[in-house]
Amino acid sequence: MAKDGPPTIQNRKARHDYAVLDSYEAGIVLKGSEVKAIRDGQANLRDAYATVRNGEVWLHGMHVSPYSHASTGDHDPLRARKLLLHHAEIAEIARKTEQSGVTLIPMKLYFSNGRAKVDLAVARGKRQYDKRQTLRERDDKREAERALRGRNR
Repeated sequence: MAKDGPPTIQNRKARHDYAVLDSYEAGIVLKGSEVKAIRDGQANLRDAYATVRNGEVWLHGMHVSPYSHASTGDHDPLRARKLLLHHAEIAEIARKTEQSGVTLIPMKLYFSNGRAKVDLAVARGKRQYDKRQTLRERDDKREAERALRGRNR
């Protein structure tokens, strides 16, 4: 049985907690054992965030479990990892994140042409009532689809 491509690691909680304003695709600097662990699906983006520091973008809080078959010393699972973007994109992101309540959140981690990529979103945190309204809208949409499906039978 042939294995599908490497898994896409998603930050599913991010869409619930944040309203996405803009998104960017960024490369990520990884060690060899980290690449192998991510290909095995042993990464977690739940508490991760990114910052712009000295003209560079850094990803903090992404947990990459140590790779079990690594021959050399293990990597630090929570180390800060550098993200690769164009200078113009970094300047644009820095300008957008200076606003109050706006942050950089990784939405997903995937491989494209053999290289690890991060879908980075400029997002604003949702308030509790916004989260409830989003859930209500999703439930209403689901109910409407169910009613239409039942009527068409």
